[in-house]
Amino acid sequence: MNYSVRQATILDVAGIAKVHVDSWRTTYKGIMRQDFLDNLTYSSREALWQRSIESEGNLILVAVNEEEQIVGFTSGSKTQEGEYPNYDADVTAIYLFQEEQGKGIGKAMLHQLFAGFKKLNYSSSIVKVLEDNSSCRFYEAMGAEFIDSNTIQIGGKKLELLTYGWTRI
Repeated sequence: MNYSVRQATILDVAGIAKVHVDSWRTTYKGIMRQDFLDNLTYSSREALWQRSIESEGNLILVAVNEEEQIVGFTSGSKTQEGEYPNYDADVTAIYLFQEEQGKGIGKAMLHQLFAGFKKLNYSSSIVKVLEDNSSCRFYEAMGAEFIDSNTIQIGGKKLELLTYGWTRI
């Protein structure tokens, strides 16, 4: 099956929310508390993504199949002021339905996101990922290098958040 990556629009909010919730439930099973994952809702994620798409400075892309169904998404923006001064962009999300992983779609989305960053005159990027998330290996394979680690709390559970970076995108 063929896939394409394009800029997200407000009409994509429901599809992005579905990928977001469903992929969190599969990706973070056993990492985050199950009751937290069970309580995620499409409607709350739709509101989040509507605000994100409408906010200036966010770059949001969707991967769609031949039927124009959203199977994945990625987003990015400028790094937070003073957070990592040697990096100017932040890959804030990249998610795919579990059955779509390992097909090169994530790689295609990341390359397109980086192309969008370059158009915004960004030359480097970070990405934050939970230590127990297998996507750490994906980012390493894509050339990201470990920068930092800190403990965060999500859904009442303390987790280790790793930061990776690309000095050149």
